Amino acid sequence: MKVGFYQFNPLFGRKHVNLEKVTEATREAQMDLLVLPELFATGYQFTSKAEALNLSEPVPEGETTQAMVRLSREQNIHIVAGLAEQDGERLYNSAVITGPNGFIGVYRKTHLFFEEKLWFEPGDSGFRVFDTSVGRIGIMICFDWVFPESMRTLTLMGAEIICHPANLVLPWCPSAMPIRSLENRVFAVTANRIGSECRTADQCLTFIGTSQITAPDGSILARAPEQEEALITVDVDLAMAANKRLNPYNHLLEDRRPEFYKC
Repeated sequence: MKVGFYQFNPLFGRKHVNLEKVTEATREAQMDLLVLPELFATGYQFTSKAEALNLSEPVPEGETTQAMVRLSREQNIHIVAGLAEQDGERLYNSAVITGPNGFIGVYRKTHLFFEEKLWFEPGDSGFRVFDTSVGRIGIMICFDWVFPESMRTLTLMGAEIICHPANLVLPWCPSAMPIRSLENRVFAVTANRIGSECRTADQCLTFIGTSQITAPDGSILARAPEQEEALITVDVDLAMAANKRLNPYNHLLEDRRPEFYKC
């Protein structure tokens, strides 16, 4: 299976431009699974609920999801992409998954970060794993990584590879994700963005790039630069994620003792 990410600098509010950029950048790419950043079509730093509402869209009939459906069909690939989802008056920081046969599903971000709490509702989809022709794909979004329960829940649900659209501004995720992959024995694809957004007088957000693909043994299979656009693909063997045995006596999941884990 060939998996990849596209790291780039979305232009805030220029949805059509960002969609076209992704389409052109990936047109010749050969892969089975592509992961795009969080809120890749709109940009990140909203300044009002009205602005967020104006740039959000329903799923699956919205412009961004339908563009990903077309790209999946044209390229014969699966895509996980972050977007602003509108459901009536409620807005969610979401990610859709599409495939060669069309729209597959949506995940709504469970753990909102910083001012996202001003515009979005906490996700109500729960963590989801999608059984596709290329593997069992789990999804989490950006700040979800901070909570070990996110990847562990997806692992217990049978995920072989976890797609992680992100707009990272804190420095720790690139170092932590190899551990998350190791402790769950799963692959992970973190697709971050680059650039800065300074849409308020007192605050600029600078995104750290360093998108990466990590393996069940904790190795980093690919990592992008901090401030360069990058489309990177690697070959992975999902059979590695099926093996949760550490030695003849220890099994990563069977050895769990949840009766002693206090919430």
